[in-house]
This record gives sequence, C-alpha cells and structure tokens, in this order.
Amino acid sequence: MLPLNLFDPTAEVQTFAAGTPVLRRSVAMGEVLHVDSGRVALGVMEGDVLVHQLGVVEGPFWLEATAAVLGLPSAVDGVAETAVTLRRVPLSAFQAGLNALPASALAVLHDVAQAHRQQTELAVSRLAKDAEARCAEWLLRHAEPAGEAGSMAVMLRQRKRLIAAQLGIAPETLSRVLRHLREQSLISGSGRVVNLVDPTGLRSLAGV
Repeated sequence: MLPLNLFDPTAEVQTFAAGTPVLRRSVAMGEVLHVDSGRVALGVMEGDVLVHQLGVVEGPFWLEATAAVLGLPSAVDGVAETAVTLRRVPLSAFQAGLNALPASALAVLHDVAQAHRQQTELAVSRLAKDAEARCAEWLLRHAEPAGEAGSMAVMLRQRKRLIAAQLGIAPETLSRVLRHLREQSLISGSGRVVNLVDPTGLRSLAGV
C-alpha cells in the first residue's frame, strides 16, 4: 500500500453514514480518496442505489487509486457500507508523491494499474451492459487502422470461444451478436477480419 504520508497527511477528513455514495464512475477526479476507516462497496449504481456489487474494500485503503495513477475517471461507483472516514488528497499532491518514487517503481506501478483497470472495466461491462454493448466495446478497443484513411478493422487473432469467454457470453451468442451487428451495417466482413463500418454507431451502442 502507498503510505499516506507520501502525499498529504493534512488533507481534509470527512465522515459519511452507511449508504452514502462516496465515488462516482466516469466522473473526472480532482482528488483521491483514502479510506481511513470503514468499508466501501464497489460496483455499479443506478441513481443512488448500488445494483451490481463487484467487491468491498476496508480502510486503511486508497479508493480507486488505479484511476488516479493513470489520470482517468473512476471505473466504478462506491457506496459506504458502514460509517466511513475518508481523507481527500488533492490529485496534484497525489501525483507529485508518485513522481517522487524511483522511475523503475513508477513504471511497475503504471503497468499494474493498467492491468487492474482493464480487468475492472471488463467486470463493469459484464454487469452493466448487454451482450451487444459488450461486443461493440470489445471491437472498438481492439480496432486497428486498415486500408483507406480513417477506416478501422479488428483482426480476430483468438478463437471465438476465447473472445466469448472474455465477454462473459456463450460462443453461440457471440456469433449471433456479430451477425446482428452486420445486419445493422455497423460492421462488415467475415472470417478473421471484422471491418468497423460505423464506429460512431458502435460507440453509441457500447455507451462510450
């Protein structure tokens, strides 16, 4: 765990009652939250209710430090499961503390954060999105420039059953979804190359 005194031990401290939302996904982070005490449930919220839970963290713990390390919004929502005491560390102070680490340690930290972020995004996608949305998001993430300027395509380097497993769906469902996306003129092609005909439509479907 990254020690709090590496950053700002005098940061603002707040206490929240159980059931209070303390973290919102997709919201730009201006500060990093350190859970001094209590438990926070992480997952996906609808309104102020946590409808899908991914896990629980207990203080002392940095809340969504992965997002702060990468300079990204939080990938999950967080709700106080018990009374929680949080310390709000300005993002600038947190990043300055990171920059004080040896370059080799910082590089490893970024690699670990990137891997954790990808796992979290996949887990959230499985909870919050249907099969078509997950598939559209996967295609966009793996797209590469191809052919004409601005065109994108995905080379299916893995067997479909392995791709389906990553998406948390059956291989038959993946085949049906790809067929449906072709019928909607969002993608084209067959075999191991999928052309992204309408990336904007795919992004709308994926909710990204």
